[in-house]
Amino acid sequence: MMTRVLAVAAAELRIARRNLWVLMASVIMTLFALALTFAGAAPTGALGVDLLTVSVASMTTLSVYLAPLLALMMSFDAIAGESERGGLALLLTYPVSRGEILFGKFLAHIGTIALAMVIGFGAAGMAAALSGGAGTESLTALLRLIGTSILLGAVFLALGYALSAAVSSPTAAAGLAAGLWLIFVVLYDLGLLGAVVYDNDGFFTRRIFPWLLVLNPADAFRLWNVGASENVALANGMTGVAGALPGWSAPVSLLLWPLAAFVLARQIFRRVQP
Repeated sequence: MMTRVLAVAAAELRIARRNLWVLMASVIMTLFALALTFAGAAPTGALGVDLLTVSVASMTTLSVYLAPLLALMMSFDAIAGESERGGLALLLTYPVSRGEILFGKFLAHIGTIALAMVIGFGAAGMAAALSGGAGTESLTALLRLIGTSILLGAVFLALGYALSAAVSSPTAAAGLAAGLWLIFVVLYDLGLLGAVVYDNDGFFTRRIFPWLLVLNPADAFRLWNVGASENVALANGMTGVAGALPGWSAPVSLLLWPLAAFVLARQIFRRVQP
């Protein structure tokens, strides 16, 4: 089984390399992370934290936007695009299951995202540490940021596969992917914010709002990174929300999301007729 999965993954990696996905993702993450690192250097003195801590707080916000976007850009045509080009029909003639095909694609794409996160955030973290110092907690926060960013990318890779399998056209899949990114990353939080303002510190704000927040994988990612480090929470301005939830809630949410999304993608892919 693993031999077939790795063969699919190797083929997808060749495609990603030919399409410059590895290079593009790494360059994008590095440039944005470096820009945020040095643009956010000003608050270090006021907050009493090192530059790497402020950098991690800024890169957490960056990753909430870019990790899902990169993942969806890689996965939206993984099924629909290959079906339209005729490659899926040929692939299904080989002795490989649909689950193995999907998992092989996932391994290749998550490897690309992981490389981009390590290069981008690692370079920015090193620059911040050399410029403004770094403590044990800030270094741990940087490693946590890289790991959770990969997890967040995994969520949206699997969701992208589900969308790609649900439609027959890559154009339609691209439109759905853009809508999915907008809902999870922007509109969900705006809706919750409106509800909190309307509730005026009532039962919803104090009891329900934190749990609804952690149900969103993008917010669970942010809360995990913020809640695990007091200094990052201080630099990020989210100490109140992070303290309103049990420490296990955000990690459990972010760990369960890729599994649930992959199962969904596999079920939809089983019904695809190339």
